[in-house]
Parts: sequence; C-alpha cells; structure tokens
Amino acid sequence: MMDFLNLIFEPLQAVFQTFRVFLPNFLAMLVIMLLGILVAWLIKFIVVKSLHAVHFDSWSDRMGFTALIRKGDVWSRPSAMLGSITFWFLIILTLMIGLGALKIPAIDSLVEQVVGYMPRAFSAAVILIVGYVVAGFVSQGVLIAAVNSGYHYAKLIAGALRILLMVLILAMAMEQLQIAPSIVLAAFSIIFGGIVAALSISFGVGGIEAARRMIERETAEKPDAGKAKDEIDPL
Repeated sequence: MMDFLNLIFEPLQAVFQTFRVFLPNFLAMLVIMLLGILVAWLIKFIVVKSLHAVHFDSWSDRMGFTALIRKGDVWSRPSAMLGSITFWFLIILTLMIGLGALKIPAIDSLVEQVVGYMPRAFSAAVILIVGYVVAGFVSQGVLIAAVNSGYHYAKLIAGALRILLMVLILAMAMEQLQIAPSIVLAAFSIIFGGIVAALSISFGVGGIEAARRMIERETAEKPDAGKAKDEIDPL
C-alpha cells in the first residue's frame, strides 16, 4: 500500500518542488515586465516631446519622409511613429529580459540569439535611413546639374542614380543582417552592372546635343584664330 501511495505522491512532490522554484522567477518576470512598460512609456513620451521641440515633423515633410510613410499606409506623424518604434523596441527588450528571468535553458538560448541579433538589426535600420537621405540629396543635386547643362534625359539620369544608390544601400543592409550573403552579392552585382550600363548609355545619348552646343560655342568665340592661321603664307 505504501508503495502505491509513493507512486502517486512522488510525482506530485516533484511538481510542487518545480513550481516552488519556478514561482519566484515568474514573479520576477512580472515585475520586470511592469517596470519595463512604465519605462518604455516614459521614454516614448520624452522622445516625442523632444522631436516636437526640434520641429522634426517639418523637417520630415521637407525631406520627403512624410510622403514615404504615407505610401506605406502609415498616417501618423513621423515623430509619433518614431516614438512608437522606440516604445515597442523597449517592450521587446523588456520581454527578452523578463523571459531570461525564468531561467529556462531553452528560453535562455533563444533570448541570447535574439539579443545578439538586435545590434545588427539596429545598424541595418540606420543604414537604410541614412542611405535614403543621402540618395535623395545626391539625386536632387545630379538632377539640378543635368538640367542646367541642358541634358534631355536629366530626370532619367537622376532617377537611375537614385535607384543605383538605393540598391547599394539595400545590399549593405542585407549584408549587415546576414541574409544569404552570397545570393545578395550576386544579385547586387547583376543589378549594379545593369544600372551602370543603362546610366552610361542614357548619359551618352543625352549629352550629344549638349556637347555639340559646347563645341559650336567654342568655335564661334574664336573666329579670328582660324582666319589668322589661314592668312599665314607658307615659306
């Protein structure tokens, strides 16, 4: 009879011991989550107020960020969007820390992988944002210079250059994320080469007329030089 009772109570005792060890860790996770949510909300509030103070929304309108996020069907202001991104980033980080407090080996391994990957994701996001701004500046500058020089395909050249830069930036971001590096490199080489070839052809075709006008202008400005050369008698 005692053996039968031991068969029943020993598993229950093991479960109770496991629960007694797990309960403090679970309470620690809840406390971490509550504090993390409060801190994330406070930081979001500070970020949004700081962006409003420096007129970030107006700057985003001028730089084209607002139009870009509108195309993605996001209708909140850029400052509010960055505040939300900051909030959810901190919530995810808090969740990772809270899960780590449970001290479960499988979860610890998953949390370690996610936390180790987050710096790569952050740097890739920075590359995309900065690259988008740089590509816009360079494309606009090339467009103005090409129009002033009289190129017929100025808009095409500027657009092709912008696409070329965005492809380069996207490849850099994907390389940072370690997403199929060999495939990304091969695809980037093919796309980069094709865009460069198309850009060279369009630049050459569009520059023919401008080059002709430059030559005609240089020739018209120096008519006396040709006459003087003709008037010299050979010895």
